[in-house]
Amino acid sequence: MSEQAADDQDGSAGMPLLGDRFPELEAETTHGTKSLPDDYEGEWFVLFSHPGDFTPVCTTEFVAFEQRREEFEELDAKLIGLSVDRVHSHIKWTEWIDEELDEDVGFPIIADESGDVAEALGMIHPGQGTSTVRSVFIVDPEGNLRLILYYPMEIGRNIDEILRSLEALQTSDEEGVALPANWPENENFGDKALLSPPSNVADADARLEEAEEEGYEAYDWWFTLKDL
Repeated sequence: MSEQAADDQDGSAGMPLLGDRFPELEAETTHGTKSLPDDYEGEWFVLFSHPGDFTPVCTTEFVAFEQRREEFEELDAKLIGLSVDRVHSHIKWTEWIDEELDEDVGFPIIADESGDVAEALGMIHPGQGTSTVRSVFIVDPEGNLRLILYYPMEIGRNIDEILRSLEALQTSDEEGVALPANWPENENFGDKALLSPPSNVADADARLEEAEEEGYEAYDWWFTLKDL
């Protein structure tokens, strides 16, 4: 096996995947130089890229993120934007957003003119040209990559889903559970959580006994819900 193939196999090269440590990067931003992920050690952060400044869909997204910024911060998460435009362009664009749309963007925006950050994170997709696609990365307090979303240039992001995913990840970590579809508003189970399925016969039998003792809602040994 070649050295490159070995690197690819063990995850030490190429774009990061879920569970990988976020790559160590130095980035120039509208709030000065940032070292990622070290500057956000101990807290969550959400890094999202946009194809370019002064573009309609991106403008609506930045307004939407800013309007929900306090909700992210209540979940101990910071927002960081990114595009291949320069800091001066970011500043002028956010000034326009403030003047015309009455939203003062309070989170830093990475100026990735060289494309190094976008390349390291797989934000540039050849089929979409040379601009960064609409990527979203949620990173936990240990600097590990927990969620990746990609949107095409034509479609703006759903901020509700990003907030929901962030809260779900935190709840899963804290409670040691999995979360059902559309949590916390699942059509059949509301805001209940799912216990991880047992991995052997003994644990499967024990799960049903546990469910009866603890008052869990057990449809079967592999499908058991609990209130949070």
